[in-house]
Amino acid sequence: MPNYPQGRIFDAYRGCLFCRETANGLRILRTWCYVSQNRGFVSRLLNYCSFAVLALIWAILVGGKQDVVIVESPPIFLGITGLVLSWWRRARMIFNVSDLWPKSAVAMGVLRNEVLIRCALALEKCIYKHSYAITGQTEGIVEYIKHSVSTVPVSLITNGIDPEKFVNNGSERDKNRADCGFEGCFVVGFTGLHGLAYDFDGVLETAELLQSQSPLVLFAFFGDGPAKAAVQAAASERGLCNVRFFPPRPADAMPKLLSALDAAIIPLKNSEFFRNTLPSRLFECMAARLPVVLAILDGEATQIVRRSVGGLCVRPEDPCAMAEAIGQLASDRDLCVTLGQNGHRYVCLHYDRREMARRFLQLLPGNPAQTAEFLKQPSLAVQDESAE
Repeated sequence: MPNYPQGRIFDAYRGCLFCRETANGLRILRTWCYVSQNRGFVSRLLNYCSFAVLALIWAILVGGKQDVVIVESPPIFLGITGLVLSWWRRARMIFNVSDLWPKSAVAMGVLRNEVLIRCALALEKCIYKHSYAITGQTEGIVEYIKHSVSTVPVSLITNGIDPEKFVNNGSERDKNRADCGFEGCFVVGFTGLHGLAYDFDGVLETAELLQSQSPLVLFAFFGDGPAKAAVQAAASERGLCNVRFFPPRPADAMPKLLSALDAAIIPLKNSEFFRNTLPSRLFECMAARLPVVLAILDGEATQIVRRSVGGLCVRPEDPCAMAEAIGQLASDRDLCVTLGQNGHRYVCLHYDRREMARRFLQLLPGNPAQTAEFLKQPSLAVQDESAE
């Protein structure tokens, strides 16, 4: 049942163990799962396991015949669900890894018990070994999996963007800025999940350093998540007048929202684990023609920003370096426009979701006729480039 990111099941779905619905012609089967705003290890484990068990039961009862079972990880426990279901339905399982678990849980201090870590690593390797194919969202993830299992094909399929959603997203920029109260400010935005991987303390210290900047540098936080309440409390305690918080916005409203910003920040914590992380918000912000200030250890994300010349990279957890980069953008509008256009062209050319779909469809067993027909269609990235 829908519960992300607030950590509670949406009102329309409360009290249901199972439900069926249809959206855009697709049948969706939903199950209850344990949810809590407490993001501790036990709560997460209950959330993961309850969904893994009920999803398996519901899929066996009403799922019907399947040729392919696609599993998203994390949580890694869904791999067990996928393996059992693929055996039951005599289907092939494709395992998509968007984040390495338990490695990420260990890096963020969520999982510390050595016995549990060893069990989780054994489970991870077993699932990899019994998959038909595996996809990873970063080069680092792909290399890690290849070292773990050599008998299963592993492909890189990153996050991406829909170029057509960002063609005219700036046409109502002034109105969008007025609606948010951004007139007369240089607005730096953080959008999406307020998660534990981000250095919000450093961002607030950066905001404090830039309070006297002219024009006013305003930090706008859009979204929700486990860290939001603590960030709001810290901003209030510091008495920051240049920090504002906004509720989550629906996905289809994001292009217009991003058009109201002047720059975007992606401030990850100073951890070796994040070196090869590719935050999905990076692609959307670049597609929206926003210069990106990226704070992360040198790795895949910094390579994208530098190759595209679409933003500025700074050391993670270094408020002075971040303040200097933002101050540079705030004082040079032409630089902002140039970096934003560079980033937009780069991600439309290299990270078009239609191209990602092509790669994924080629992994499917049998390559059915409709897949072949889809592969003949022109790339939207090429169309977008020619339009510009």
